[in-house]
Amino acid sequence: MTVSEVAEYLKISEVTTYKFVQEGKIPGFKIGRHWRVKRSDLAEFIEKQKRGDRL
Repeated sequence: MTVSEVAEYLKISEVTTYKFVQEGKIPGFKIGRHWRVKRSDLAEFIEKQKRGDRL
């Protein structure tokens, strides 16, 4: 998923999403100059948030 897609899905800003990905809070990887996030990694991030794990 692109950063834009992740931001839309989580209902947060793209700036916040970029920050989370760059800091490693949301696992992501770069293809060229663009960040991508695997759906399974995003699902794991959401589950951690539901359990109350800190960012």
